[in-house]
Amino acid sequence: MTNRIALVTGAASGIGAAIALRLAADGASVALLARRRDRLEKVAAEIVESGGTALVVPADVTSPESVAAAAANVQQHFGDLDLLVNNAGLMHVVPFADGPLDDWRRTVDVNLTGVVNVTHAFLPALRRSAATRTTDLINVSSLAGDRINPGMATYGATKAAVSHLTRALRAELAPEGIRVTDLEPGMIDGTELADAFPAELRTMVDELRTNLPAVPVAEVAELIAYVVSRPRNVNLPRLIIQPSKEV
Repeated sequence: MTNRIALVTGAASGIGAAIALRLAADGASVALLARRRDRLEKVAAEIVESGGTALVVPADVTSPESVAAAAANVQQHFGDLDLLVNNAGLMHVVPFADGPLDDWRRTVDVNLTGVVNVTHAFLPALRRSAATRTTDLINVSSLAGDRINPGMATYGATKAAVSHLTRALRAELAPEGIRVTDLEPGMIDGTELADAFPAELRTMVDELRTNLPAVPVAEVAELIAYVVSRPRNVNLPRLIIQPSKEV
């Protein structure tokens, strides 16, 4: 990973922070993108204290203008990106008819439109990088996009769309040398996705994570580190990571 330049969205916590820390530990210069500057600065400080290189890039993935400014910032500090991990996401679990429409719109904006905005903004840099060096685009989707889960209609629909978008992008970008991977996690421990759940549902999720047990975020980061370290002519297009007992 030495000399590679990465950007991770949703890097303020959970899976995103774990990915950023692992990529930096392996030698990449990592741009950290999320809305919460204070949380990003904590992750960046941990990277720097360990001898790595990090850039804090506060941005809102739902805003094309914010993402464009972030792309210019990364370009100025690091040059052309060669590794993009779209990880930012949120989850509301509630029956569709009971959910506020604003929540559903926000879910689509972050989980799907955010991936479109970020990928579109950084694609020119990825294309330039692919001409001379290993280049990866990784979209973190979810097993929820391939399953029917009551209360997760909109979340699951956005993740199904992300997986489809990823497969379509691979068909378009593979001839240019850009490796594209759809990563679909199952039950993961150490994320904040369940923080907005009602108390009784959050308790149930916590018990499920304990009983499975859930996959630690560090294992997701380990898998991504493996994917991007493969020889340039090797692509792992679709990966699922879940607890051994999860069905």
